[in-house]
Amino acid sequence: MIFITNNITLNDNEVEINAIRAQGAGGQNVNKVASAIHLRFDIRASSLSDLHKTRLLTSKDGRINKDGIFVLKAQQYRTQERNKIDAIERLQAFIKQATYVNKTRKATKPSRNAKRKRVDNKTQRGKVKALRGKVDY
Repeated sequence: MIFITNNITLNDNEVEINAIRAQGAGGQNVNKVASAIHLRFDIRASSLSDLHKTRLLTSKDGRINKDGIFVLKAQQYRTQERNKIDAIERLQAFIKQATYVNKTRKATKPSRNAKRKRVDNKTQRGKVKALRGKVDY
């Protein structure tokens, strides 16, 4: 089970994880060890709710192909296990970010006492500034 939030979970069979060879420099080890992880997650076939599926599919993420499959490559770390953990964490972050709903903003007004204090401070400040003028003898 992959836990996304308290009420969103994915089964392990919904996420396809393959080990591949990592790109880039790595010396002699790079050609014989498959340490990178290729993660594929089919959004349309997942157990997520329809609302979450549409939010994920309509997101402007380049990692989602036209078939609705989220493809991720993790090759930052040297070990396959750490890259697998990294890929799952990035999948969790992607789903959390796409399914997060902002709270609706409530319009508020300053209280009567706050308005009175503001006006009193303004008049007090005006009196102080008025005393800065030239002194008549």
